[in-house]
Amino acid sequence: MKLQYYADTDSLYIDLSEKSSVDSKEIAEGVVIDFDENGHIVGIDIDHASKIVNLKKIESSSLPLQSFAVA
Repeated sequence: MKLQYYADTDSLYIDLSEKSSVDSKEIAEGVVIDFDENGHIVGIDIDHASKIVNLKKIESSSLPLQSFAVA
């Protein structure tokens, strides 16, 4: 999973899979879910992210991580 923030558009993309998106559905104003060819969620796009999500803190709990990277 990758979190990608784009300051120029104030959007946050949560990449859940390495699979390509073939379909998208807006589930709330400015929140779009991307799906692969089998209908599985591969990503979440959040417009105006700084107004919706606390971008100053990331916290995880009990995840079975094999690697963690900060870029």
